[in-house]
Amino acid sequence: MAVAAVEEMRGRLGRVGAVLTTPVATADEWRRAARRVEEAGYGSIWVNEAIGGREVFAQLGVLLAATEHAVLGSAVANLWARHPASMQGAASVLADAYPGRLALGVGVSMPASVEASGQKWTSPLNRMREYLDGMDAAAGAAPVPEVPFPRLLAALGPKMQGLARDRADGALPAAMPVEHTRAVRERLGPDKLVVVVQTAILEADPEKARAVARQAQLLSLPGSPYVRSLKELGYPDEALTDGGSDEVIDACFNWGDETAIGKRVQDHLDAGADHVALAVFTPDLAACADLLERLASALPAQRAEQPSRR
Repeated sequence: MAVAAVEEMRGRLGRVGAVLTTPVATADEWRRAARRVEEAGYGSIWVNEAIGGREVFAQLGVLLAATEHAVLGSAVANLWARHPASMQGAASVLADAYPGRLALGVGVSMPASVEASGQKWTSPLNRMREYLDGMDAAAGAAPVPEVPFPRLLAALGPKMQGLARDRADGALPAAMPVEHTRAVRERLGPDKLVVVVQTAILEADPEKARAVARQAQLLSLPGSPYVRSLKELGYPDEALTDGGSDEVIDACFNWGDETAIGKRVQDHLDAGADHVALAVFTPDLAACADLLERLASALPAQRAEQPSRR
């Protein structure tokens, strides 16, 4: 995307979006939740995918049709789930059908889930580079949307962030501290998108909030890239064991009342994020929409002027 197109997408996204995720829900439940989130004022709605289950582009198509103006994004589309030509073609079809309303986040997943699918895990950086080559080679056979869609990489480490700078329109890191957001902006420069996925735990009791955060098991998953990235930020090994120290949990997970969550979102915007997508821990989509509606009034205004990138 040209710099002007990136700026236009910043405006479409606004400052704060929402992540919708649940293991089991009907299409009608997804539609209702998406409409509620859009009506609450969130500028974007993001969905993810494993290998199998709810295919992300079919899911995005359902939600694009159910909403009116929110940007719909993949956070992320798993590159191990499809051929790169299929990734390019699917994104192009949706972007053509819904101009300006698609953001494509692409990620490499983790070794355990890839190998469980019967595939062989390889170097994530090389795999992503080759996959982007395949997407680019397939672009000529895909529809050409009136409004280009941004291609974002799920980039936690500096090498993947460099690839996001050189081969994509920006980065889409998740569950990282504010200092990580600042480092991403410095590596990518002013003309790339930085969209960060952050959690919101509406719980003011520290022990209860941290217990909820540790249930995510981000630091205990085999081959966790979050552990590696936190080490690169200077967190010691002992702080990253047994589910993470209180300091690590407090840095990576946003908990407290509505005001506290809003302040943490603002901290990431001040550190250089263009857009913060909030994920909440709930048992179902209706409860997810409930919490996101509660949070909406305490979050930074969607169209407020953002900090200078230069």
